[in-house]
Amino acid sequence: MSTRTHGTLSRWNDDRGFGFITPAADSDEIFVHVSAFPRDGVRPRVGELVSYEVEEGNNGKPRAVRVMRPGGQRAARTPQRRNLPETGSGFAGRIVALLAIGTIGAVGYKAYTARQAATRFAAPEPSASAAPPAAGNKFQCDGREYCSQMTSYEEAVFFIRHCPNTKMDGDSDGNPCESQFGR
Repeated sequence: MSTRTHGTLSRWNDDRGFGFITPAADSDEIFVHVSAFPRDGVRPRVGELVSYEVEEGNNGKPRAVRVMRPGGQRAARTPQRRNLPETGSGFAGRIVALLAIGTIGAVGYKAYTARQAATRFAAPEPSASAAPPAAGNKFQCDGREYCSQMTSYEEAVFFIRHCPNTKMDGDSDGNPCESQFGR
């Protein structure tokens, strides 16, 4: 375990997160990174007194670690380097995310419009209140589906109420063949 040394923070670059400590024992300045300071929310300030330990940095030069302020309880942990894979947080990652969202939206929209079209053009269900054709009724379902095949408005009404797959009420208002019979 290394010994604790005291000094004064003589230079600090807050934008880049590092600075230098001048030791009390008149030796060369020591490099210090913001990660060596306690994580107490107080930013390092030029002129503040600190105590620290010295370790060799990645570049072979000494650096201050586990910095403490007067009256401080604990030293900050020395950061450990981890080799984590890079995430797609850059420009390419954003493009991929936008493409995925767009694809999901397009598939959803296509399914929605297909469902709407199927509902809109489905043959109307015969109403539950409509009475079945009487035995003596003069009309019967015989496969006719279009207005051009009808001879009267009454016949067209019978067909849309009682016969499946008719195509005579385009606006689904219950009035068949409006242009043909003028209703």
